[in-house]
Amino acid sequence: MPFDLSATDELLSTTRAVRKRLDLNKPVPRKLIEECLELAVQAPTGSNSQGWRWVVVDDAGQKKALADLYRKAATGYLTAAGEQAKSSGNAQQQRVFSSAIYLMDHLHEVPVHLIPCLEGRPPANTPLPMLAGFYGSIFPAVWSFQLAARSRGLGTALTTLHLAHEKEAAEILGLPDNILQVALLPVAFTKGEDFKRAERPPIAKIMHWNRW
Repeated sequence: MPFDLSATDELLSTTRAVRKRLDLNKPVPRKLIEECLELAVQAPTGSNSQGWRWVVVDDAGQKKALADLYRKAATGYLTAAGEQAKSSGNAQQQRVFSSAIYLMDHLHEVPVHLIPCLEGRPPANTPLPMLAGFYGSIFPAVWSFQLAARSRGLGTALTTLHLAHEKEAAEILGLPDNILQVALLPVAFTKGEDFKRAERPPIAKIMHWNRW
């Protein structure tokens, strides 16, 4: 059946990283998370391996512990990056780092943390094609989750800073050694749904046909 291209294009072009507009007070039903994951796992995986695993955290104590690890990794980096963005005069970058700092300060209050994981760990010096295929087997599903969430009034943001303390996070989550975390997504209803397209460079400046 034909797709409604206007609705599809709107979904694809307005699914933003949501931080300041996450509703920290409205609970997210588990059923909605499960619906989004049912769609996410339809994404393609390398060799049809289907090695993704998902940890959904809504326990207040565990969220606080994860948020503490996130802040331990993020504080210095985000503060310095925010100051650099401010001195550069780039308004868009200033907004990005201001919202990132806001999320860092409020991560423990977000109703749900989603931890996408992969079964297995690439050994050191894994060849680039294998490494690309390994991570390429999870991130399409992560993006599908984010699109499904957006269509249901939920906001998300792909974060990775807590991975600086991945082993400590694994202990909090009770993960076995062969399960590798790849991100942490805060998930909450959004305050309003009027998200817009982001400023991006014209395709003509970043596209090359046949040769660079």
